[in-house]
Amino acid sequence: MPRQVFTLPDLGEGLTGAELVNWLVKAGDTVRVDQPVVEVETAKSLVEVPSPYAGTVAVLHGAAGDMIDVGKPLISVDAEGAPAAGGVPAAEAYRTEERAGAKPPAEAAGKAGAGTGSGHVLIGYGTPGGHGSARRTRRPRTGFAAGATAAGGAGARPARAPLVVSPLVRKLARDGGLRIEQIAGTGRDGLVLRRDVEAALAAAGRAPAVPAGPLPGRRPDPAAGAPDARTGLGIASRTPMRGVRKAVAEAMSRSRQEIPEATVWVDVDATALVDLRAQLKERDPQNTPGLLAFIARFVLAGLARFPELNCRIEDGDIVRFDGVNLGFAAQTERGLLVPSIRGAHLLSARQLDAEIRRLTAVARDGKASPAELTSGTFTLNNYGVFGVDGSAAIINYPEAAILGVGRIIDRPWVVDGQLGVRKVTELVLVFDHRICDGGTAGGFLRYVADAIENPAAVLADL
Repeated sequence: MPRQVFTLPDLGEGLTGAELVNWLVKAGDTVRVDQPVVEVETAKSLVEVPSPYAGTVAVLHGAAGDMIDVGKPLISVDAEGAPAAGGVPAAEAYRTEERAGAKPPAEAAGKAGAGTGSGHVLIGYGTPGGHGSARRTRRPRTGFAAGATAAGGAGARPARAPLVVSPLVRKLARDGGLRIEQIAGTGRDGLVLRRDVEAALAAAGRAPAVPAGPLPGRRPDPAAGAPDARTGLGIASRTPMRGVRKAVAEAMSRSRQEIPEATVWVDVDATALVDLRAQLKERDPQNTPGLLAFIARFVLAGLARFPELNCRIEDGDIVRFDGVNLGFAAQTERGLLVPSIRGAHLLSARQLDAEIRRLTAVARDGKASPAELTSGTFTLNNYGVFGVDGSAAIINYPEAAILGVGRIIDRPWVVDGQLGVRKVTELVLVFDHRICDGGTAGGFLRYVADAIENPAAVLADL
């Protein structure tokens, strides 16, 4: 049988490589077309890479923690088949479909025939078989033999594989001695989430397993225990700056190097907004937007009045956008990510709340797409959830501004000449001084502050 060498495909968005996180197969295993064989981490997300070949695994080109460049060998398979999609290389088949935003042409599916696949290399893309459908196959799991069917005998429907997309969730279950197929998922369409695994562990009286040795992503230092020349302290470990952490570091460094930023801030009486939301929640507990969604709605209204803050500088030109993709900071296990709500200016507070919740969950599961993480035009950062009042934020390059919201706490406040206790927060706006001056920045900040202090009047006009 000929040996097919599958190289790391171009994952798009200008990425030149990825970190090998975990092999899902080993040498000698039999693999199917489109079966996930490895988990890799890019600067954008954690993804599974399926094999475009069927056969026997011959060589794994790399170990967990290695950096693999695009185009370098990833896995070798002893197989008779050729790459899927009628001989089109796997990477190009994926990139063509991703650009088009549609399924592969019908004629390509027809050429594939039985036993071949699309060659798509990112999670969520499947193999158009003889019927031209795009259905993804998963690797066999413990207790699920290939070709097994549900109870009911011959002709019964094949057993459905457990819905779980996060490698971290699978690892948590595996380390806790649980089988994913035994866990009821509470996510969309039965998706198994981290909280489901943690609940199952708690029900079984087990604590999440803590791996021995260095933490994931860290490598033992050859000089561990030896004193550091600069500090005199022993070196415990070295953590390579890779993936999301490296991408964030590069973006923040570039922001500080290229953008002459300025900062304005104001304390705001949020009592009326807090009271308004409480009243709405009494009427409809299930569908009341969170405070951040209301503030986001005020921000979008402010950007409509002060569009200079919804811009970027490109090749010496100020580029202004027809609409707003509102980014918001989301803390995840992989670092701080900024997914963006596309077309946010068209959404209501309730719709914004739904998108904030959806994108936060996607980002925390490591499944946010590159487009969702890079298409923002203005960023809203709610660092109040960390219990802090203010922050000297860094603009999310190449945007022109970022608005931070501190915690809402009881403070003494003068209202109509009388001292009382009010719900107060602090707004901090950091902006690119090349694009606008302090008058524009102050006007925008004051508009948002006034909207928070008098939300009913502003919402009536939105």
